[in-house]
Amino acid sequence: MSTVEGMADLPFGFNSGDDPDRDKPKKDPDSAAGADPFGFGGAGFDMSDLGQIFSKLGEMFSGAGGMGGGAQSGPVNYDLARQLASSSIGFVKPIPEQTTSAISDAVRLAETWLDGATPLPAGTTRAVAWTPSDWIDNTLDTWKRLCDPVAQQMASVWASTLPEEARAMAGPLMAMMSQMGGMAFGSQLGQALGTLSKEVLTSTDIGLPLGPKGVAALMPDAIEALAEGLEQPRSEIMTFLAAREAAHHRLFSHVPWLSSQLLNAVEAFAKGMKVDTSAIEDLARGIDPSALTDPSKMEELLSQGMFEPKATPEQVVALERLETMLALIEGWVQTVVTAALGDRIPGTAALSEVLRRRRGTGGPAEQTFATLVGLELRPRKLREAATLWQRLTDAVGADARDAVWQHPDLLPGADDLDEPAGFIDRIIGGDTDAIDQAIADLGKDRDTDNGTGPPPVDN
Repeated sequence: MSTVEGMADLPFGFNSGDDPDRDKPKKDPDSAAGADPFGFGGAGFDMSDLGQIFSKLGEMFSGAGGMGGGAQSGPVNYDLARQLASSSIGFVKPIPEQTTSAISDAVRLAETWLDGATPLPAGTTRAVAWTPSDWIDNTLDTWKRLCDPVAQQMASVWASTLPEEARAMAGPLMAMMSQMGGMAFGSQLGQALGTLSKEVLTSTDIGLPLGPKGVAALMPDAIEALAEGLEQPRSEIMTFLAAREAAHHRLFSHVPWLSSQLLNAVEAFAKGMKVDTSAIEDLARGIDPSALTDPSKMEELLSQGMFEPKATPEQVVALERLETMLALIEGWVQTVVTAALGDRIPGTAALSEVLRRRRGTGGPAEQTFATLVGLELRPRKLREAATLWQRLTDAVGADARDAVWQHPDLLPGADDLDEPAGFIDRIIGGDTDAIDQAIADLGKDRDTDNGTGPPPVDN
């Protein structure tokens, strides 16, 4: 979805009422300035051109102080995002007590079965049933951590490329534009979260630890909608999803570095953004001056992406890292859940394939988030990751398999997903020097943090 689409239904300072000065004659209608107020007739570009653009934009946005949506203290207007998400959800029926009890029973049963499939202990402290509104309330803080680095970089990177003279000319307009950008970002985020809140099945459904630590949350309405198109009994679908949620929590609770690594990958993606500075000059050369006084033309101008960051090699690396980690998480969950439920719930394999395809294609909300933040939160090599974890389990057992999660340097890389044999051979062939060293270093770090390390040696 484009920025202009997110702005279309909101009063982003674009007054729909009549402009009392619109029909007044210009002071000098016959002058060149009256016919072309910015002097863009030639191909040249100088700082005075840019200054006049900023001045005209400033006039247009001068009424933006009355924009709705609540206060904005960062790069994204999250009050507006929450408001729009809640509006799109509409009325929410209370969840019946028997449904909440059924979810608690399903999580408890799943935890018992998972104990036999992984040495990682249970990571859930309670099980809850969430409405879409509950999902918004309990995940928005994590969305802030995901979106802030990207939005901040998008808001500042193009401005930082301007010459010092241009930044001085921009003055208060820069802050005004930042506010407008924060509202546009909040608008799109709110619409995306509102849609996602009705699509997700659990709190970890997109592979990230969005909710509170240790809280296993299932979404009864979305699960019911999923079950309508499947042949499996609803009780089995509920238990299968409870097992997936519980397995995710085992990883996120007992692999302490995992959550921060995921968020760091998003931050690295944001920091890699660059802007083509020639877009600023193109703005000055090719802009239709009437666009600066016509709201509809201004919206069209903003939608053309002249300030959109360009993909960089750093971003490609960060995105591959994030996608690999998501695939490893989802592949491990699928392997563990299949081992725990496969003999008990006949439809486990079919349900796993349904969810794999569901994640692989992504829904409208995920596509909106990809457009908004530039990231597609999808594990592109989920099947390869599940194959690697299964083959590793067959080769070395569950204990050695899950020991790989002790340190990020021990995890398979993107190349290992394509060629898992080499990674598995390193584990079963005794070539574990790198793994042993990483574990030893991890132990030293823990001893240092706890103050239990060995005393310094006197020379």
